[in-house]
Amino acid sequence: MQDICNKCGLPKDLCVCESISKEAQKITIEVERKRFRKYMTIIKGINPSEIDIPELTKKLKSKFACGGTSKNNIIELQGRHEKEVKDFLIQIGFSESQIE
Repeated sequence: MQDICNKCGLPKDLCVCESISKEAQKITIEVERKRFRKYMTIIKGINPSEIDIPELTKKLKSKFACGGTSKNNIIELQGRHEKEVKDFLIQIGFSESQIE
């Protein structure tokens, strides 16, 4: 017997909940200057109940070969990666019009 998604009622392998939730989020990408002239790329606006933020953080850190963390539903990456992060989020299914 297959596992069934509680939200859409489809089997887990056919579930479309995550792809729909990726299109409906308003994501903000900004760069902050921290101590000692170091830059941090900050990603806000991802809904933690629909997207696995620690898993997304892990993918971003390995993709850009940088350090970072996720806390309080905010992803922080070391360095200036705003353009590359936007391209990567679009590549994995987020809507381009919802990313600032």
